[in-house]
Amino acid sequence: MLWFEEGDGAAVYEDGDLLAVIPGWADLTRSMPGYARDAIGETAFAWALAEAMEGLGPRVAKAAAYWQWRRADGAWASFQQFVMGHLDSRVGTAGRYWDGSGGRMPTIGITERPPERGRDYTIVSTVGMSCQRMPTVEQYIDRPEAYARVELALATRGDAREAARLFLWLAQYPWHSVTWLGHGHTAKWYHEPATFPMGSGFHGVLLTADPPGLPDLSGFTFGGEAVRWLWLAPITEQELQAPGPLHLPSDRYIR
Repeated sequence: MLWFEEGDGAAVYEDGDLLAVIPGWADLTRSMPGYARDAIGETAFAWALAEAMEGLGPRVAKAAAYWQWRRADGAWASFQQFVMGHLDSRVGTAGRYWDGSGGRMPTIGITERPPERGRDYTIVSTVGMSCQRMPTVEQYIDRPEAYARVELALATRGDAREAARLFLWLAQYPWHSVTWLGHGHTAKWYHEPATFPMGSGFHGVLLTADPPGLPDLSGFTFGGEAVRWLWLAPITEQELQAPGPLHLPSDRYIR
């Protein structure tokens, strides 16, 4: 079995031959079961693989190349160094660094950037989310290559270790729940509101790309695709349930 990079689809081989592909968009409720080598036409069980190879062939080859790179010695360390170097240039000297993976894939680190360059708050960022494309983006976005790779960031004047608990919750969420995180998305805190890391009274977070007043973290690419940093801001239960896009005051992004 060969997983797609996003983790939401897989190719199955038999004696080195491609036997079947179950892509992320496969859905039996929409009569799209996936593709099989031995299927003829479109059936309830599979569609003909040969007729889809123009699109699936490059996708499968890219997945194989990705996992070959990922298993190579030094691959993660090299990626980690590139992200850390980018953050050094954007927000200054690195402070503490924590593992955010808990022994599970994908590997996620958390880096702290103490106050400097005229700012009185610490910036905390994930390191590693953008090393793997998020699942299902292509099912919702016309240009998934512009949105499939993200890192998370937050700004705090409090205890950075406490604030970083938000990343332990969200950083691996896309792959474990087979979903994606993007600008304007909200997420409800999984535990009691009193345990929310950035202050009681909040029930979740809003994710925002390039909020006003915070450093510009753009300019990093991986796999030929731009990486977006999504900043976390705490929101109330009422804001979490509000219809339509949320527009928070700038001071909400620094807690």
